Amino acid sequence: MTHMYFFGYGSLVNAATHAHTPLHKATAKGWRRAWVAVPERDLCYLSAVADPLSVLHGAIAPVPGNDWAALDLREAAYARHDQTEQIDHDSPARSIALYAVAPERHTDPGPDNPILLSYLDTVITGFLALHGPQGAMEFFASTSGWQAPILNDRVAPRYPRTTPLSEQVREMVDEGLAAQGSRILAT
Repeated sequence: MTHMYFFGYGSLVNAATHAHTPLHKATAKGWRRAWVAVPERDLCYLSAVADPLSVLHGAIAPVPGNDWAALDLREAAYARHDQTEQIDHDSPARSIALYAVAPERHTDPGPDNPILLSYLDTVITGFLALHGPQGAMEFFASTSGWQAPILNDRVAPRYPRTTPLSEQVREMVDEGLAAQGSRILAT
């Protein structure tokens, strides 16, 4: 049987945002994480960007029934890349894909491309659960594109798969954003 998996480096690291289990720690060689702007959307996307000198921390999980259709639908803004040989993991995975916005479709974000705080809170919740506090804080240090403003939608989250926010995650996210010098916008 073929064991088809995907590599997640954002909200897919948070097991509460999907039913793909079990989740395993993993790293992707030759990629880094970045906030990017795309022409059809004002909000930033979190994407993986090819970078031969980087290693991207995240997770892998199986694709149920080896059927990519639902995951491709969820990740419709991204292109799927076979990264089986570039991902280190301890799982039965035999085939692993990574989703990334195609380089020709994105630019660096600007002042009109905010990051949803509810999305970031959900991502950091996942990183804290899987990689611990150090992994959650490493997310901030290893991600580029923090010049994008942060849209504070915590009171009325706009991210459809928002997960409950703990005080620990709130503090980590606020600390990480302060370290980046992020500008926070009210909704």
